[in-house]
Amino acid sequence: MTIKSDRWIRHMAQEHGMIEPFEPGQVRDTPEGQRVISYGTSSYGYDVRCGKDFKIFTDINSAVVDPKNFDAASFVDVHGDVCIIPPNSFALAYTLEYFRIPRNVLTICLGKSTYARCGIIVNVTPLEPEWEGRVTLEFSNTTPLPAKIHANEGVAQMLFFESDEPCEVSYADRGGKYMGQDGVTLPRS
Repeated sequence: MTIKSDRWIRHMAQEHGMIEPFEPGQVRDTPEGQRVISYGTSSYGYDVRCGKDFKIFTDINSAVVDPKNFDAASFVDVHGDVCIIPPNSFALAYTLEYFRIPRNVLTICLGKSTYARCGIIVNVTPLEPEWEGRVTLEFSNTTPLPAKIHANEGVAQMLFFESDEPCEVSYADRGGKYMGQDGVTLPRS
């Protein structure tokens, strides 16, 4: 497997709709000149943005977190330009970008250093071959302080690895349960 470059990412996004909406370069400022946490195409990856809808874990309903029987009451919904994650807590968001992963590509997501240096960890499972949708992002605030996530700004980087041969069975072939997700998607059993 080889990591794919900015040229490949641009080609796949512009010619095959792999990423929509798509920024062909790095965006660091708004049109008004305000600094943002960068997003868009980088040398060997694509920095994604998160949307304005967040789900923050809460214990006000005394729910137990069970991935096989998930209770939506475990979350408080927040909509806005920022999300404040309580100390040592967790939130979900989604990418503004919609992805269509090619059959011979596996995509890995890593957090951006700007957030990592603040104790905010981004976790995303791999985007498997032929998966498509908006990515659900998992943010962990590992600090004893509240942490701020900025919507419409860079939060994580996607790395694309192309195999020398296509897989026998893709995510689409097996009817993966998160295919086509749009917005924050909770665990499905």
